[in-house]
Amino acid sequence: MEQLKSVEDQVRAALELIRPAIQMDGGDIQLDSVKGGTVTVKLFGTCDTCPISPVTLRHGVERILRERVPGITEVVALEV
Repeated sequence: MEQLKSVEDQVRAALELIRPAIQMDGGDIQLDSVKGGTVTVKLFGTCDTCPISPVTLRHGVERILRERVPGITEVVALEV
């Protein structure tokens, strides 16, 4: 398997692993930017209005990205 070249590529690949679970609940996630150790995403669909989306973001998305992409320290969501 070809090694991913950039942190952004690694983040995109990890988000593709997470996306099906989010889509099953009627939402979606899109990468906005990677700056330093901070990943900024946009949440769509039911995720945008879901009261527990901050929990999903912190304990799901952020945990997985931190495990899979060296140097990631936090994930924040933009208001759509």
